[in-house]
Amino acid sequence: MKKIKDGFLKILPLWPCTYFLVYLLVFKLLETRITGSFTVIHMDVDEYIPFCEYFIIPYLLWFPMIGVSVGYFFLKEREEYKRLLAFLFTGMTLFLVISAVLPNGHIMRPVFFEHDNIFTALVKNLYAADTETNVFPSIHVYNSVAVCCVVYHSRTLKKKRVVKALTMLLTVLIILATLFLKQHSVADDLGAFLMAAVVYRFVYEPALCPFKEPANAQFKRVA
Repeated sequence: MKKIKDGFLKILPLWPCTYFLVYLLVFKLLETRITGSFTVIHMDVDEYIPFCEYFIIPYLLWFPMIGVSVGYFFLKEREEYKRLLAFLFTGMTLFLVISAVLPNGHIMRPVFFEHDNIFTALVKNLYAADTETNVFPSIHVYNSVAVCCVVYHSRTLKKKRVVKALTMLLTVLIILATLFLKQHSVADDLGAFLMAAVVYRFVYEPALCPFKEPANAQFKRVA
């Protein structure tokens, strides 16, 4: 019994991750509400961005990026784990609120594909699984920026330059992928950056952050 109890206590901090399931359920519910008109998100610059199916690779890498990041910080750096979840869940909740108050979408997806390959096949599957509605702001962009911020703040990754550089590179590629796959407008991505900038302050500003700082940081401030 003691082993079972100890094991349960070790995984107990993972319970907030069930919010990912709650988020998906609410998102799907909001999707079913859009049966008619919606606010079209569009900027003129969107017309100058060509479709490129090869960006499906970094776009799909977003999913393991989020999962691996949550798992790593849960195991290696519990305070950053809390910050990461706060960063992710705050933005995801705000996104759901925006989608509920202002149903939105775009009409930028290509009608046909110039190439017929495994990449376009993956894009077709993506389009079939994910509609063109409730796209503002881009959660793909927001969550990628959140992970990147936490990685760069991490004490355990402080000297891991390759890890930080690869995280930054993947973040940039994911952002570009949302545009080149015609999943999002530039407006969606700008909205994600703005939301991330606001939430960042609450996660990392000492006066606003609900999480305690490392002991050495507190000592330096008192000194």
